Amino acid sequence: MALKVLTALDSARTQYYHFKAIIIAGMGLFTDAYDLFCIPPIMKLIGRIYYRSPTGNANKLYEVPQSVTSAMVVTALLGTVIGQLVFGRLGDLIGRRKVYGFALMIMVLSSFGCGHSICASRTCVLLSLGFFRFLLGVGIGGDYPLSATIMSEFANRTTRGAFIAGVFSMQGFGILASSTVTMIVCSIFNRAYGENSDNNTPHDADLAWRIILMIGAVPAGLTYYWRMMMPETARYTALVERNIPQAAKDMEKVLDISASQIAEEFSTYSPNTPPSNYSLFSKTFIHGHGLDLFACSISWFLVDIVFYSSNLFQSQIYKRYLSDKHDVSAFQEAFEVARLQAIIAICSTIPGYFATMYFIDRIGRVKIQIMGFFFMAISLLAMGIPYYSYWYNKTNVGFMFLYGLTFFFSNFGPNTTTFIVPAELFPARFRTTCHGISGAIGKLGAIIGSIGFIWASHSKKDGYSDEGIGMTALLILLAGVCIVGMITTYFFTRETMGRSLEENENISINEGPQNEVGGGSV
Repeated sequence: MALKVLTALDSARTQYYHFKAIIIAGMGLFTDAYDLFCIPPIMKLIGRIYYRSPTGNANKLYEVPQSVTSAMVVTALLGTVIGQLVFGRLGDLIGRRKVYGFALMIMVLSSFGCGHSICASRTCVLLSLGFFRFLLGVGIGGDYPLSATIMSEFANRTTRGAFIAGVFSMQGFGILASSTVTMIVCSIFNRAYGENSDNNTPHDADLAWRIILMIGAVPAGLTYYWRMMMPETARYTALVERNIPQAAKDMEKVLDISASQIAEEFSTYSPNTPPSNYSLFSKTFIHGHGLDLFACSISWFLVDIVFYSSNLFQSQIYKRYLSDKHDVSAFQEAFEVARLQAIIAICSTIPGYFATMYFIDRIGRVKIQIMGFFFMAISLLAMGIPYYSYWYNKTNVGFMFLYGLTFFFSNFGPNTTTFIVPAELFPARFRTTCHGISGAIGKLGAIIGSIGFIWASHSKKDGYSDEGIGMTALLILLAGVCIVGMITTYFFTRETMGRSLEENENISINEGPQNEVGGGSV
């Protein structure tokens, strides 16, 4: 018999607390995007400070080596993998709320740590920055499964997808905030030292990038109190802790639901009823949820390969739209990179998030994911096939449109849906664990996209001394990855739209993995 406390949650009207929860839960995703997208302009500043030419001429500066930039990205991603696995499991074992604030505190402290990277020598600064970025990744990784699950367990069935997408959309605002803060900080420093200073890289540039990193901790820190004030989700309290009266009390605190709506529960359902006896990765779990876990993991893995390979295009775009580094100050160079990122975010990334929020509870997760993979593949092929014959010397509005299109359909597609679906398919006592596993496998794809594909894209045509397979082959290969994502989504991903979380669980267990795969219920 369905618990009335959960039925009331599924049918609750949209209220103020739902929107408050989006902000509170989304701050971890905000910090994630802020940290990731402030790295390109920060690397411009670090390159000016720590990679001067052997002749000592401050105006002839080396770029930060690709290996160093990749290492900065990968250290955070490795931390994210660990955080998703560890905090995902803890969220099921001891509760979402008990570990939620801890993950946020790790993010806040490690963000400040990144800004306080010790020493003034290149090696020492980069090592300490890498260490704190690893810790930051652990906190961000822990936030992924907890934020998605908390929002899914608070939301009603009809708008659940939009609310989880709203949490994920905070990434877009994190990108915009990162670019805005970078532009403001660089403008202040540039005005203080003058655009035509004889020394285009003043000593205090070392302070500028630290300020940019530390400011990213402020929004997350401001939400810590509200995270601590959030009650445990009613679903975890009722289904995992088996404490239905407490679940009812917690729900009354945050949602406009009277006790009379759920009073019947205490006489019709015993809180001492033993939970289902199958364990994680048991035969029953594999039969009922193994295919779901595979579908969530492989889709996340594939989309992150493509999403994090976007760095492939940056050098081509920078060459066309940024000033020569020898003609501008360090602050101007970083400003231009941040400005370009802001334009892309406003024109493609953020609209993609909003489109998902609007359509996901209307047309479903599976259709959006398939559509996103398809149009990403088309955009990549349109850039890849004529890359050396046309786009290489004509990085014009057409190229920028296709580049933006990949971001739009990534977010109005698999980048968002892979965050949502794992929070809807699995039983309450395994929900954050399975979301963490899916996300961790996805970040392994991100590592491949950040390192392997970037190195493979090297070509002597692009000025590299080592020879990879080149950009044309790489972009076509990435399009192939998207096609594989379409196929796996169609055959293996289960639609969750319109059902309660418990209905999704029961369908999986009672009917097995053959039920409604391939978006059959869409």
